[in-house]
Amino acid sequence: MSRLPRPVRLFGFVSLLNDFASEMIYPLLPAFVTGVLGGGAVSLGALDGAADFAAALVKYRAGRLSDRPSRRGPLIILGYAVAVLVRPVIALTGAAWQVIGLRVTDRVGKGIRTPPRDALIADVTPRELHGRAFGFQRALDHAGAVLGPLAAWWLLTSHALDIRGVIAASIIPGVLVLLLAVWAVKTVGDGRGRKETEGVNAKQSPLPSPTVPSRPLPPALVAIIAFYLLRMPETLILLRTQQIGHSVTSVLLLWAALHVVRSSSSVVGGALSDRMGPSRTMWLGWLSYAAIAFGFARASGPGVVWLLFLAFGLVAGLTESPERALVSSLAGSKQGTGFGVYHGATGVAALAGGILLGVAYQSGSSGLAFLLSAGAAAALTLSWPLVSRSIPSTR
Repeated sequence: MSRLPRPVRLFGFVSLLNDFASEMIYPLLPAFVTGVLGGGAVSLGALDGAADFAAALVKYRAGRLSDRPSRRGPLIILGYAVAVLVRPVIALTGAAWQVIGLRVTDRVGKGIRTPPRDALIADVTPRELHGRAFGFQRALDHAGAVLGPLAAWWLLTSHALDIRGVIAASIIPGVLVLLLAVWAVKTVGDGRGRKETEGVNAKQSPLPSPTVPSRPLPPALVAIIAFYLLRMPETLILLRTQQIGHSVTSVLLLWAALHVVRSSSSVVGGALSDRMGPSRTMWLGWLSYAAIAFGFARASGPGVVWLLFLAFGLVAGLTESPERALVSSLAGSKQGTGFGVYHGATGVAALAGGILLGVAYQSGSSGLAFLLSAGAAAALTLSWPLVSRSIPSTR
């Protein structure tokens, strides 16, 4: 990773610390909402969906603003600041709707910072290293998601803090996030980061920007959006895991183990994206998801769930980096807008999918919801070879 520009490496560690803070809280939310606050599966589906929808609304505008490089730094810092200040307040809530509201605000911060950060990474990185750059950022992001649950598990099992106390303690790594983000932005602002890759991204994609209002979205981007519509929300996967027999504290360990797989597979997925192309790499991720969702539908014992949950980590590793590499190629010179459309549209899809699958989970059965998701993913996987023909070579 020594060939990666300095800003890419710094933002990787920003992501690590931010996910440390965020993932101290996230795996506790199903138990907190259903056990402490009395919510249900629909509340959990809405929790993920509403948060992604709010982020989606913000991401499009943030992407448009970040087409101007001078705006990227302030947007990134503002986005991290919102999340750092809001997350600990969840500890003070007394109703499920309050958790949803604060989680939405947290995701607004994510919406503000993500498109400018991804545009910055794409802008300062040689095109032939885009997969590795995004893979590095995603790997450290998931590494933080290993450390956060482990810290929460230790605090709970040692009886140092209860669930509310763990949520409040997320402010500590959050402060470090802000300090490192300011440093990373300054590295780009003083020209050192851009100097390393000056001129390497001058060649633009032959495709027009997918964000021109009079033109439809590229079929490849529509297919990516469809994947977020059919994918099971992680809160419902966590709830399914608890219902099959895992305690709240064991779920924390399982969540940490999941992100070990995600972190390592993100590096592999980024390298595969550069080597065999993002299209083929992403297809492998979709195929994996269809098989894993089917497995969750039929699982009946804690041991099987452990294996499925760890395998689920491969999906992120094989899809997140290729998606971003593909979007960067399609966006041409409008990197900020391209990532804004990508993050915004997938967020809207996640809202619709989260609510629909949450209703299916609560009104029918958890197995039915997972079967619906698996079947839709299988159909998308089968259609991808035809859709991908319209994608120019990104290798």
